[in-house]
Amino acid sequence: MDPSDLAWILAAFALVSLMFPGLALLYGGMLGGHQVLNTLMMVMGALAVTCLVYVTYGHGLVMGNSIGGLGIIGNPLDHLGFHDIMADDGAGGLMWAGFYVLFAAISLALVASGAAGRMKFGAWMVFGAIWLTLVYAPLAHWVFGGGWMITALGFHDFAGGTAIHMNAGASGLALALVLGRRHSMAVRPHSLPMTLLGAGMIMVGWFGFNGGTAGGANFLASYVVVTTLLATGGGMLGFILIERIREGRSTLLGLATGIIAGLVAITPAADAVSPVGALITGFLGSAVAAWVISWKRTHRIDDTLDVFAVHGMAGVAGALFVMLLGSPDAPAGLAGVLRGGELSLLWREPLAIIITLGYAFGMTWLIATVMNRITPIRIASEDEYTGIDTAIHAESAYSLTPVGMASRTNPETRIPEETAPADRAGVAKRNTDQKEDAR
Repeated sequence: MDPSDLAWILAAFALVSLMFPGLALLYGGMLGGHQVLNTLMMVMGALAVTCLVYVTYGHGLVMGNSIGGLGIIGNPLDHLGFHDIMADDGAGGLMWAGFYVLFAAISLALVASGAAGRMKFGAWMVFGAIWLTLVYAPLAHWVFGGGWMITALGFHDFAGGTAIHMNAGASGLALALVLGRRHSMAVRPHSLPMTLLGAGMIMVGWFGFNGGTAGGANFLASYVVVTTLLATGGGMLGFILIERIREGRSTLLGLATGIIAGLVAITPAADAVSPVGALITGFLGSAVAAWVISWKRTHRIDDTLDVFAVHGMAGVAGALFVMLLGSPDAPAGLAGVLRGGELSLLWREPLAIIITLGYAFGMTWLIATVMNRITPIRIASEDEYTGIDTAIHAESAYSLTPVGMASRTNPETRIPEETAPADRAGVAKRNTDQKEDAR
């Protein structure tokens, strides 16, 4: 690999790594303050368990030679323990292996949306290892590893709209249905600035996500970085406009959601649409996500952080826009149906989407159901009411002690040690009454 290309992939690797703390902050800010630490741990724990699975046998499942030549799953022994890719092969094989670790880990981290605030952390880690093996690896082989979806079906997916986003969306929905709804679905985001910071970090990481997939410092990388940016703008505009029309106001949470929806929608289409097409893709992808979020709330489906709508359905929209809006002048050279392209796109793209969603949902539901039959994977009701952070991790994101704060800031409420017991009781009662009045 040319040194300049390798330098760009290394930079892209660093950018994609930012997506993990970014996603943790995005998800953490959207939840209540007593659930934030658990969410941060689920996202970062996804990276930890992926490193273990991928370096042992996962890379073979994804990028190994297809077993039987069927294009369904790779041979896990091909790259066992990364034993054959640590040497310099001149093609950046080791760097690409690291890149695919991040792809797998971010896919699993997104699935945490369906379990936020109510799944045992140990169960999440075990679920993650099984899910990576049985759900992610086959889908990734179909797309990244030269599997049947690319070679036989001819499906176009630039950077993982199927294996990552549609997969995570359907899987998050299945996990949410197995776990059931939270006892209270009315918890509001506790820190919208944190959410926007997380969305911004994810946006920066996405330039590496799509740009690195271009394979080097070339025109394709420049093209997809620009279309990614334009789709992000279109996504923001789409979501806040729909909020304005539907609710009479635009919100910061809606803007942050539009950022992610636009990024997701452009992922399969980044090299196939024109700049105007990228704006349209982001705008309409965000509109689809907004509609699905409303549908989900109407049916009281507790996909807590909306991965099904924002990643699953916006990913579907992006793949369909390749079929419709593909520009022959874009690097992919794929003309959409509206641009005079092949009519076979009208069945090839939807077929790949249906198979991806069906496989991801069905397998995830089966994994979670079997695990739940063996031992409950949801935390106890009292722990959920108390707060999963303190109940499971014995930690709290924010140390706020109203009584202690009052004692430090208002000397008049401090009870002197030499005060007689009766006087101390009276002072304590007055302090209690004051706090009740304040409430």
